Amino acid sequence: MAFIGNQPFTAAFLTDTFSGTGSQTAYTMTVAPANTSSIIVAVTGVLQDPSTYSVSGTTLTFSTAPPSGTSNISVRYLGIPASGVTTTAYRTVTNFTATAAQTSFSVPSYTVGYIDVYRNGVRLVSTDFTATTGTTVVLVNACTSGDSVVTESFLVSSVLNAIPATAGAVAGSYLAGGAVTLTTQVTGILPVANGGTGLSAGGPAFSANANTTQAISQSAWTKVTFGNEVFDTNSNFASNRFTPTVAGYYQVNATVNFGGGTYPVDERCALYKNGSVYANGGAYISSATTNGGLQAISCLVSMNGSTDYLEIYAYTGSSGTTLYGDSSNTLFNGCLVRSA
Repeated sequence: MAFIGNQPFTAAFLTDTFSGTGSQTAYTMTVAPANTSSIIVAVTGVLQDPSTYSVSGTTLTFSTAPPSGTSNISVRYLGIPASGVTTTAYRTVTNFTATAAQTSFSVPSYTVGYIDVYRNGVRLVSTDFTATTGTTVVLVNACTSGDSVVTESFLVSSVLNAIPATAGAVAGSYLAGGAVTLTTQVTGILPVANGGTGLSAGGPAFSANANTTQAISQSAWTKVTFGNEVFDTNSNFASNRFTPTVAGYYQVNATVNFGGGTYPVDERCALYKNGSVYANGGAYISSATTNGGLQAISCLVSMNGSTDYLEIYAYTGSSGTTLYGDSSNTLFNGCLVRSA
């Protein structure tokens, strides 16, 4: 026979067969059905009402022992739960045959507000029964013997602790141990301050210059004042001192423009780390016409990111020397080039 599209795939329902003894009521099935409505049970060829048996895991239990016979009990599965996966029934139907004056019925666990009750095929309104415990249903009007009572309950599921599609929805406390704390949106290279290794992007950088003339004492190292802060990306420059808060290696540059004094003269500038000379540069100026009053220093410095700090000092062997205050000659700058 020809088909349009793929040929239909067919397969037989999984079926268990048992032999009754006349006294045995419990039988072990191959798989665990979701509930009594997930299987069809026949005894000696007669289809059984689900109210005459119950299922718990892989155990099928009859309310009355089936008669003795060889392979006279058939259990056909209407779909098989996925192997190794916990399944949940979202709709459970339970059938009862009431006794005289019965009002209370024990039903499988349900979510309050999500259960329907039928009596002799008629759906009851909410004022006809009470269902507030999650396990029982109590009718307002008592049943007569033989009444059919059917409950249809629904499991209400929710996606708890889902991540909403909003900015800042994931906080650092929800990250695995050792993971980077997400404080800002990360784009491009991960900044050192946020956990990058060996990177300079996002690290501290600053630049400052002198905006006034400063007098320099003769034959004494004097701390240079930089009154104009051009930029300071990480707020690490203050009071003429650079104290970076990210550990690593910093490229530092400084120039000092000497003016005035008598010649010949010894003029120097030095980079101080934690109050002591780290590196210095300078020259012996033979005359005022030599044009050597601009001294510079440039070096790479390792900083611990907490207590280490840098300053610029100037020295002159001449009396009456000053430092010119301008944006292009007396300046101090630096930046992180590699993390620790």
